[in-house]
Amino acid sequence: MTTYQTDSDPKPNWKPILKPTEIIETRLVKAILMGTFPINSNLPGERELSDSLGVTRPTLREALQRLERDGWIEIHQGKPTRVRDYWKEGRLGVLNSLALHLDYLPNNFVPNLLAVRLAMAPMYASLAVKKAPNEVIDYLNDRNDLRDSPEAFSCFDWELHHRLSLLSSNPVFAMILNSFEDLYLKLAPLYFSIPEARQRSLTYYQDFAEAAEKMDMILVKTLTEEVMQDSIIFWQQTNSR
Repeated sequence: MTTYQTDSDPKPNWKPILKPTEIIETRLVKAILMGTFPINSNLPGERELSDSLGVTRPTLREALQRLERDGWIEIHQGKPTRVRDYWKEGRLGVLNSLALHLDYLPNNFVPNLLAVRLAMAPMYASLAVKKAPNEVIDYLNDRNDLRDSPEAFSCFDWELHHRLSLLSSNPVFAMILNSFEDLYLKLAPLYFSIPEARQRSLTYYQDFAEAAEKMDMILVKTLTEEVMQDSIIFWQQTNSR
């Protein structure tokens, strides 16, 4: 059963309660993005920072370690903690954090993200068709029942690319794509609110299915490159709406 067609979910949509460490991590990320702690500045000392945040020093240390792991800060024992240039020194974990702070994304961030997908998607799509054509075709057949709504298209499109990355048999594709998931599912409904974008994707799914049936990996790659290029153009329209 395909969940993207469901209009309502019988299960309560309860969000998990954040742990103190996660709350502090979120607050510090927001402070960095707002410029309270600018790039290449030093964070206050541990005692001062824990007092101002109202948490214990062990809780603060755990939050700082998580931020260092993702590339937000740089910790050296006996030295001040530096705020990294997360656009140049950040790791994939930064993408997940940015999904919670969409208001602070620069204007060119999404086009840059789409350019990365343009570089990856044709490769993992063609590999998926080469290695598992029947699985690809089976999923694409569900396009005929796809509800004409931005949310339904967002879920279907995400699931398609996630499956293609897995079927490519290269786990690195899936890991990179997974780091985009929260951002994608938040921004994609805005993209698919454009009727022409939904129609363009439907055409792509149809052409992709036909190419997969023929095992034409070159055509799959070309079709995917074209739709990825068009997605950048459509996204530019969302900024003028």
